[in-house]
Order: sequence, then structure tokens, then C-alpha cells
Amino acid sequence: MKTEAEDPRSKSYQRSPELQEKIDRLNCVSGDFEAQSYRVAIIIGRWHAFIADNLLAGALETLDAVGITEQQIDIFYVPGAYEIPLAAKRVAQLAQYKAAVTLGAVIKGDTPHFDFVAGECARGIADVSLEYDLPIGFGVLTVNTVDQALARAEQGEANKGREATLAALEMADLLSKLT
Repeated sequence: MKTEAEDPRSKSYQRSPELQEKIDRLNCVSGDFEAQSYRVAIIIGRWHAFIADNLLAGALETLDAVGITEQQIDIFYVPGAYEIPLAAKRVAQLAQYKAAVTLGAVIKGDTPHFDFVAGECARGIADVSLEYDLPIGFGVLTVNTVDQALARAEQGEANKGREATLAALEMADLLSKLT
């Protein structure tokens, strides 16, 4: 199964002219990725560091590409994915960041541990985002194998750290337009 970024149907998709005409007549609001003056927090789990570091590299390259400077970025390391939501909550409470990105990897093993960690991590991050109106890009991989994780952490457009960063920036810009 291909990800959206790898799926040729996604890359070649063209909206029908009829639908585009309708959309053009509506007031449409969306976010942008242009350089902003706000700060971005990255919360990263150290477990599976050889994967998480690739996600971090993708996130940092993306922030640099859109003009976010090193002085605007703070990185917070936590032991693993389960601890990410608590750190994200504290980051949100500081009210110093307009966007956050969460990075890590949870790889399925032979026990139900994966289900608990992956589910609680995702739920906790979503709860923090909703409670504090903080856009949080979800770059925590939940995969069956190390090879799957490495494929999602490769450098390039399909890097999930990159994708999570773009989502957080787009949402931060969109929310700024909705005030």
C-alpha cells in the first residue's frame, strides 16, 4: 500500500473544472507555509533514535526551507512516544509557541504494548491540541516493522517529519486567519 505522497493518483490529481468553478465562487480559507515570526516546538521521543533523528532532520530541513530560523525552534526530548503528550501539554501551557511537531516511532512487537502506547500517544497529542488551540503536527510513526519506519523516515518528500511540520505550519497560519 502506498502513502498519499507515493501514490501516483495523488500527484496527478486534477480537480474537475466544474468543481473548481464552484470553489472559486466561495470564500475559501486555508493556511500557508510562508516564513512566520513565531516559535515552533519540536517534541521528540528518544526511543528508536535512529528513526526519530531522521524524522527530526526532515522537520528541521522543512522549517529552514520555509524561513523559520534556528532561534525560533526549541527541541524537547522525552524518553519515548508515551511521554510526548505530557511534554506537549507543558509546551502548550507556556503559550510561547504557535505550532508544535511531535516525532517518534512506535513499532509493533509481540505483545499488546504497541496498541496502548500508540493509542495513548495519539489521543494525548490530539487532546492537547484541542484544549490549547495549538496546532500539533503528528509525526509519531506507528508501524509494524523497523523497515516500515525507516521507509517513512527517509529524506525527501515522503519523510513523515516533514509532513508533520508542514501540517503544523499550515494549521498555525489557518488559525491565525480565523481570529
